[in-house]
Amino acid sequence: MKKIWITSLLKDEEKVQRLMALLKPYGMAIDGHFWVDDLKNMAWSNVAEPIMQKEVALWIIITDKASLNTPSVLKGLSLLAAIVQHGKGNGFPMFVLTTENNITTDELPTLLKGADIMPLASPTLGAKIVALANMPIPKIQTGYRLTLHPVAGIGLWFEVGPPQGEEWQGVMFGVNGAEITFHGVGPADAIPERTVLEYAMKGLQIKLGDEEFNAWAVKNNLDDKTSYYIRVSDVPDKVLFGPYASDDDAEVHILKLGC
Repeated sequence: MKKIWITSLLKDEEKVQRLMALLKPYGMAIDGHFWVDDLKNMAWSNVAEPIMQKEVALWIIITDKASLNTPSVLKGLSLLAAIVQHGKGNGFPMFVLTTENNITTDELPTLLKGADIMPLASPTLGAKIVALANMPIPKIQTGYRLTLHPVAGIGLWFEVGPPQGEEWQGVMFGVNGAEITFHGVGPADAIPERTVLEYAMKGLQIKLGDEEFNAWAVKNNLDDKTSYYIRVSDVPDKVLFGPYASDDDAEVHILKLGC
């Protein structure tokens, strides 16, 4: 049986129960949680595994404008979305249900911009949810691999690398609003216990417009089974990463995680 997962940023049981009652006649299982805004203890990571279960066909996020103006909430959602999209595919459907009518994708962080948005009070809400839950997940090419490893007592690690069938001749990763504390290279999907770095570089300053990124880099060759791992001191506002280049023509990916 297909399942819908509901994440409510609002501590409003009545709204959630009303939505569950609306969906009950459609014959899909429903599960979910109320959001815990606690970046320090990585509370967002507790629901990554349940959302990635095979039977989960749609992730619903209930929110209001105030929640979308809270940096810690958006950062937590971004980190969770990175793990979910890595596990279920970048086209995995997300549905943002809002208490206001004027919220647009411009107010969402990068990894949530593919979500559909609809007012919670819309009369066609049930039909839209069922349609999204029954659509095949489209394959979306991003030009990179990205996931995270939240490890209690050790810290938050980003993992990046090239997509299937591609290679990067070196790699760099930069943060805005945080600091990098460690890096390594190893097989995909597991923080390496040992690593050999080729021409490791730290403290690179990359300026884009008015924003500066503190970046680290290595010249290791990465393929789709090898990743670059970066531990950060805090959740960045934005991250920048891509193949290493020593000139201004580097092609990089920039993801906005917060407001």
